[in-house]
Amino acid sequence: MKRIGLVLAVGVMSLVVGMLIGGRRAAAQDGLTRTVILKQDLEADPSKEVTMFVADYKPEAKTGKHYHPGQEFIYVIDGHGSMEEVGKKPVEMKPGVAIYFKSDPKSPAYVHEGINLSNKEGMKLLVVLITEKGQPLAYPVK
Repeated sequence: MKRIGLVLAVGVMSLVVGMLIGGRRAAAQDGLTRTVILKQDLEADPSKEVTMFVADYKPEAKTGKHYHPGQEFIYVIDGHGSMEEVGKKPVEMKPGVAIYFKSDPKSPAYVHEGINLSNKEGMKLLVVLITEKGQPLAYPVK
């Protein structure tokens, strides 16, 4: 439990620093922008890297079905939405909610879609991915 708190504390601090100095923009989808604020090799396993990004959703934006190639930690900073994993009950997304997923890059174990349920306000998530080096932030699924 202490480790999760430490990861979230580091994430929030990195978010603030990233917002102050500006982050690198990743490919944007309709209504969704992913801003990478940290990308670093893991000391414990140099074949892996950690990527921290902020996912900004415009009102009523949807990510489309996709999966992430590794371990994904999500923390809802602002807004109200839904995380809909294929074959499972949707998870309500609101400030303070944290979610964890894991998927192999070659065989997606979870396919999901993030949806901003507000037609007026944006939604903002802090996402931390731990992946093999060189993997994209997400793989789209049709």
